[in-house]
Formats: sequence, structure tokens, C-alpha cells
Amino acid sequence: MQQATVVTFGEIMLRVASLGFLKFRQSLPGHVDVTFAGAEANVAASLSMLGCPAKFVTALPGHSVADACLGALRNVGVDTSCIRMVDQGRIGIYFVETGANQRPSTVIYDRAGAAIASVDPSLYDWKNIFQGAKWFHFTGITPALSQLAADAVMLAAKAARDMGLTVSCDLNFRKKLWDWQPGVPAKELAAKVMGGLLPYVDVLVGNEEDAEDVLGIKAGDTDVTLGKLDIERYPSVAREIVKKYPNIKKVATTLRESISATHNNWGAMLYNAARDTCHFAPNVEGQYRPYEIRSIVDRIGGGDSFTAGLIYCSLEGKSDEESLTFAVAASCLCHSVYGDFNYSTKEEVLTLMKGDASGRVKR
Repeated sequence: MQQATVVTFGEIMLRVASLGFLKFRQSLPGHVDVTFAGAEANVAASLSMLGCPAKFVTALPGHSVADACLGALRNVGVDTSCIRMVDQGRIGIYFVETGANQRPSTVIYDRAGAAIASVDPSLYDWKNIFQGAKWFHFTGITPALSQLAADAVMLAAKAARDMGLTVSCDLNFRKKLWDWQPGVPAKELAAKVMGGLLPYVDVLVGNEEDAEDVLGIKAGDTDVTLGKLDIERYPSVAREIVKKYPNIKKVATTLRESISATHNNWGAMLYNAARDTCHFAPNVEGQYRPYEIRSIVDRIGGGDSFTAGLIYCSLEGKSDEESLTFAVAASCLCHSVYGDFNYSTKEEVLTLMKGDASGRVKR
């Protein structure tokens, strides 16, 4: 297998979804759909589908379900050679009810005691793992799992910095997970832990909720529950982030306007600190015009596919504008793909970038 250019680290889980738009009370007992998913694994899978060699690192219990998980990752070309098989912990699970129209999707976590949250951080030989790599990516989900997982992320980020890798982080605030320090509220714990990690980050990804919940920086009059974004405020939010963490070179913000569970407007912004420049995409004749996604198949993993597109183009030496345009198109297509992994190819993304959004059958 080709040496990995990008390394991602985090938890991968069983994703258990009710069929179609059924609620679990309708579908159980009965059939469900089971796949594998997790933010950092999603990024690695998307990168591999785009043609960028990617390695995913985690800890899994040594049994046949974990073997199936490895097979799913290898099927899309992800390097699994540094995944640690251990005799403690379990594979986490998350349950999904897919929403429709005015009924939102619902996620239920069952991931306490997962292997990645239980193992000694010294299990990972980061110097060896990062050999030949150029980029390391993690999210705010992994350090939310446990003190041990947070310590492992810190060791990885420090090693990546020492070895000259570009480090990216998606804030990905998950209130339900930040509960491992008794008596400390989720937002306070997230702010403390992520505040220790962000000095090692070069590229920061997030959305308007993440910036407010973790960093205390609000995007103007934005109210995500109303599907309204104060787009003009986002450059100043990025500048405030860089002012607080001057090591951060670029800030990417996904812009989701949720009209309903199945109708979203989707775009993003990329801020370059060195140039003090800001780009929005999609851009039509100099104006920001988000993709109107009116029949969402599955929105989970959309942000991860955006991050993967951004990393891919950055490594290819593309401009900020080109990188952002590609990343937004890739993540737009992800909304049409069932499951967390984005199976869209580079060619499909480029077709959408060129303006072909007709969905006509390719013969």
C-alpha cells in the first residue's frame, strides 16, 4: 500500500440506522441498517476516494466485528496498519433516526467504555505512525471521550508538530460526550481541553455553533434554529480566533442553513490569516450563492467530507479559492450518499464544480 500522506486519529463505531425515515418505535423489533462511521474515519475514507493516501488510527477490540470494520475501511483504500487491536473496551455504537421535513434527525450514543477511550495513550507510536506523512487531522470528538483519549490526542498533536506535519482540527462540539470530569459543565470542559490543543493546530474547521460553544465567539445574529446565518460576521469571527490562537493559519467555517431536515442551503468560508483574505463558496459572478439541497439523503458526515476536500486540495497546492470551492462541492455531493462515508470521486466533484447539477443519468 502507498505510504499515507494524511493520518487521522479517532473513534470508529457501528452506525445503526432505522430504515428509510422510520422511527425506532416503528422499526423495532425488526430490521435496521448497520454501517461503520466516525468523524476521523470519515475524513480518511473521503480522502482515499479522492485518490489521496490516508491512514486511520484507532484502538479496537480483537473480535470479528472489529475485523469487519477493518474490511470496510480497506474497501475504500484506507491504510489500517496502525490500528491497535486490544483486549479491553468495546466498539461504540450510535443510533440514527433520519428526519424528514420539519422532523429533525436524532442521534443516540452508546459508546461508553469504547476501546479508544480506555487504552493507555502510550499504545500509539506516533513517531512511527507519522513516518512519511504530511498532514495530521483530529476532531473535538475524540478528546471528549475520556481523559485518556484527550491525552492521546495531545501526544499525537505534539508529535505531528515536532515532525513538521500540518495539523488540522474540526472543533465538532458534542455536548453529550463532554462528561468525563465530574462537576465540570460540558462547554467548560471542552473549552479547557480544546484550548490546550489548539496551539498545535494550523488549520481549524468548524461551524457557527462550534465557535460559540467551544471558543465563546458568536457569529453576529446567527440563529441556526431559524435557518438564518449572518454571513457578513464570519470573517470577524475568524480574525478573533486567530487573534486568540496566532499559530492558526487558516480558519474554515461551514455554512449550513437548515430550512428543514431535508432542505438545507450549504456553503463555506475560508480565511487566510497571513493574507487577511476571506473566500466564500459557492461563488456565482462574485456573489456567495449556497447550494440548495432540497432532498437530502443523509447529512451526517457532510462536514467531514468538506474537511477531506480541503485537505486534498491543500496538499495538491491549490489556491484557497479553488480548495474551498472543491471542498464545498464534495460535501454537497455527500448529502446525496447514504452513510457517513462520502463515496463521491474527484471526477464527480469536478463535474458539480463546473455547474452540472442536473442529476441527469450518465450513460
